[in-house]
Amino acid sequence: MRDTLRRADDTQRRLNAFATIPRERAMAAALASDRRYAEGTQRPLEGLPIGVKDLIDTRGIETRYGSPAFIGNIPSADAAVVRMLVQQGAIVVGKTTTHEFAWGVTTASAAFGDTLHPLDARRIPGGSSGGAAVAIADGVMAAGLGTDTGGSVRIPAALCGVAGFKPTHGALPTQGVFPLAASLDHPGLLGASVGDVSILADALGIVGSSGAADELDDARVGVICGIASLPPASDVACAFAVAADALASALPLEELNAGDLFSGSFDAFARIVLAEGGLVHFGRRDSDWIAAHYGAETVERLTHARATRVEDYALAQQARRKFAAGLQRLMARHRFLVLPATPCTAPLVGQTRLAIGGWTGSVREALMTYTAPFNLAGCPAVSIPLRRRPGALPVGLQVVGRPGEDAALLRIARRMERLLHPPHRSACLPCQTDREWSTCPPHREGEM
Repeated sequence: MRDTLRRADDTQRRLNAFATIPRERAMAAALASDRRYAEGTQRPLEGLPIGVKDLIDTRGIETRYGSPAFIGNIPSADAAVVRMLVQQGAIVVGKTTTHEFAWGVTTASAAFGDTLHPLDARRIPGGSSGGAAVAIADGVMAAGLGTDTGGSVRIPAALCGVAGFKPTHGALPTQGVFPLAASLDHPGLLGASVGDVSILADALGIVGSSGAADELDDARVGVICGIASLPPASDVACAFAVAADALASALPLEELNAGDLFSGSFDAFARIVLAEGGLVHFGRRDSDWIAAHYGAETVERLTHARATRVEDYALAQQARRKFAAGLQRLMARHRFLVLPATPCTAPLVGQTRLAIGGWTGSVREALMTYTAPFNLAGCPAVSIPLRRRPGALPVGLQVVGRPGEDAALLRIARRMERLLHPPHRSACLPCQTDREWSTCPPHREGEM
């Protein structure tokens, strides 16, 4: 555990991935785990270091929700997802950074400093679960808890080169998680590999996620190379094409033309977030208090939320239902879909707009266009890191399953990961072994 905490301190100094590191608490938990191993009473996750997004309550550990308004906030109870993992032996080694109230995709903060990309500090890690992705990519810990309202687990996973999993909406409890938009919010998991994510998923009751994938041999997989309104950048398109070829050697892939299926889905998502986010914050505080205590970006978003009409929200929900119905028809023929997780690699810190091919728009829209639709539909989705050339930035492949088929999705994602990354790869980042991080004994057991 001392080595883990030293790595956390180093990552924090260089990349600002942690909101707080509860050293004494983590060491005490590690010593308790040592005793359990000595007694033969270890639990399934005994000694496993994890990070918890600063949006998620942790008993006795400061939880700021990414906002200066909550400096010094000490929850009296763990969020349900934290409690489930801690009861099985996981150790919280840090609260990982987030955009204020998870309302952004860059993990930037005027109050606490920006979180930086683990491979290029000039770039963003994505968000809003950026701190967890950075800490995992930098070799601090096995896995982490995040949240995903429109891609906030999958986006940083893709940009930082780790795995990220958003389950079916409602599969994991949101009790103790600060809400952004209730009908879209999902607790999510990040890990160095899909296998690491699956271990946490099993512990959280997504049963059978680490089982065999043999029954999926004949599952039809639809390939969506891009979304018409925002085609992927050339480096993403190339990496995705190479990955699709590798998967086609062992799985029944079929390239699909999604047509106008995704048309209007990002706009519907954005309107729903404004309306539901406004209800969260204006239901708790008045405008003057918010203006005095929140960051400028969140205040601006809430100004737009005040102007959202009931009619706007109703039309967005109608568009959501139309999209979900169209996606359901497509997935009646294809049990899984694969597409890029994001249409571009990590943008530069401070960059607000992007040009991708003939498309121009905000960084927020660019990074969320490929992920937010599956929050609208409540589908489970995984981002798998793709192999990359030396010096290239990470690219993620997104795999989407039908609602309720989380375990099957994780099984086929693990199979895809093995096809994309031959067994000789080093999956345990700190010690460079061929085993998954969370099954590597020196790290699984907390490095006491």
